[in-house]
Amino acid sequence: MKILTGPCVLEDRDTVLKIAKELFKLSQNKNIEFYFKASFDKANRTSLKSYRGPGIDEGLRIFEDIKKEFGYKIVTDIHESNQALEVSKIVDVIQIPAFLCRQTDLLVSAAKTKCKINIKKGQFLQADSMKYPIEKVLQTRNINEVNYNNSLNNNVWLCERGNTFGYGSLVVDMKNLILLRQYAPVIFDATHSVQVPTGGSTTKGNSSFVAPLSKAAASIGVDGFFFETHIDPSKALSDGPNMLNIKELYKTIDDIFLIQNVLKNRG
Repeated sequence: MKILTGPCVLEDRDTVLKIAKELFKLSQNKNIEFYFKASFDKANRTSLKSYRGPGIDEGLRIFEDIKKEFGYKIVTDIHESNQALEVSKIVDVIQIPAFLCRQTDLLVSAAKTKCKINIKKGQFLQADSMKYPIEKVLQTRNINEVNYNNSLNNNVWLCERGNTFGYGSLVVDMKNLILLRQYAPVIFDATHSVQVPTGGSTTKGNSSFVAPLSKAAASIGVDGFFFETHIDPSKALSDGPNMLNIKELYKTIDDIFLIQNVLKNRG
């Protein structure tokens, strides 16, 4: 099972390395394909006053330090096509943000690297629409057949993070987890799925729903989970309200394995 986890955004080096160290035990679990996730730039913040991150140069230096110290594979997102090549020199997975999942130049630039690609489903799209971003990536890589079984080895994933439901609300339609799997392995983004978009300067969230939604996704069947985590979410510089602290993260992942094992043993 794939686990993508880490802070929403790269904060100061000491904080990031502390979080990375707390995740080391998780990375050693033989049942987990572990990836450390963080953003070097949150280019889609609501307000100019919001913390965006250290930028690409310092961000890649921090990622390189994490790889050297812990041996982690790294996931980060890009917002501009000219970032793909530079980022691919350090990271293992390029993530395409939900708001940008249809941006052809961004998808093609990522596809031209050797990185795995995690495409987040836009909050405004139905599951079947995600066939087309997958096609853009695979066709750029000269792979013409789009289906789940063949995509297992294509290193392209789809990430479910809920759909906009009216104003100020996201809802996770669990049917999407099944529908998306027609095209590629599916990662369930448990922490962004509990965001509460508002008309204010920051996005809110309710982390109490992370564990229940994760367990529901585990019972349906997914290929991995995305969790943003922090030593102290109340002090996180981005997305704190929907994050899990590291202790809660470990417990939630234990519960996921329990559910998966029950289903596996039932045949």
